[in-house]
Amino acid sequence: MKAKHRAFRIFDPQFDPCAQPPSVAPLTQSEKRPLWSVMIPTFNCARYLKQTLESVLAQDPGPELMQIEVVDDCSTLDDPEQVVREVGKGRVAFYRKEKNSGATANFNTCIERSQGEWVHILHGDDWVAPGFYESVRKAIQLYPQVDAVSTRGLIVTAEGEVALLSDRLEDWEKANGSVRSLLGHNPIMTPTVVVRRRFYETHGGFDTRLVHVADWEMWARIARLSQLLSLNQVLAYYRAFDGNDTGRLAQTGENLIDCLRFGAMLTEQCPEFEETPFLRRVALIAYNQKKKFAALGNTKAVAANQRISRQLGCKNRAIVEWPRVIAAFLRSRGVA
Repeated sequence: MKAKHRAFRIFDPQFDPCAQPPSVAPLTQSEKRPLWSVMIPTFNCARYLKQTLESVLAQDPGPELMQIEVVDDCSTLDDPEQVVREVGKGRVAFYRKEKNSGATANFNTCIERSQGEWVHILHGDDWVAPGFYESVRKAIQLYPQVDAVSTRGLIVTAEGEVALLSDRLEDWEKANGSVRSLLGHNPIMTPTVVVRRRFYETHGGFDTRLVHVADWEMWARIARLSQLLSLNQVLAYYRAFDGNDTGRLAQTGENLIDCLRFGAMLTEQCPEFEETPFLRRVALIAYNQKKKFAALGNTKAVAANQRISRQLGCKNRAIVEWPRVIAAFLRSRGVA
């Protein structure tokens, strides 16, 4: 085990940070292609899908320019196809997978089924604001060298109440390939991003070994290997609540393990990546999640997050003796 991986690999010693992501087959040149593919992955979130579809259909330039398809990961609690029939009225395609494969694999199914030059993966419980596609189209024309365009977005509750505004990404407002803003946390929300399909074809789809940070890893990959443009416009909404994938992973602490897997990848890919601040941030997330679930009375979630925070040496918010605690923990596991 390389020394630079030791703190990350303790939680998943079999994880290979150098493994290649799944490939994406290119489309044949003879196929007529729309500009957009709006691909909507769903799983047991049909109650929100109407709002998602209506937000896209309100900006629909027609089937020659936009593919719209819902890709259902074998929902068991609701019927998204019925929503597609009622709202889409024949304009929106529906594809149901034969068995559930998980959120990240469903992202890749969305990419594989996309026909457009630009792919927008829009969760079935998120939505876009008026002008999203027109603003991105103008940006693409102005910066033809970029392979991804993001906007700013609002994080909302299950009921749609605004909770938080995403960060402004000034480093990318003139389009560049700097990965610096992505080394400590993920400031980009999936519904705000449109990616050129050619990038996926060249550099692979989402890493299916990751769940909570699969999108973060993808944005970092784009920033390292190409160029990303950020628009200082609030044009998308990301719904965050305990029942979605992010909320469920936080309850088990798996979101933290996923962050550590990604940290191991960054040690290989980015010379400027700093291990200690990254680990400190993960420990603080564990600490804060533990406090949140304690307030909610969720004892199982408290225990799961407490186990990880203790392993990371997170005894208090300041983590004053972080380097010493981590070193002692590593020695106790025989890897120092």
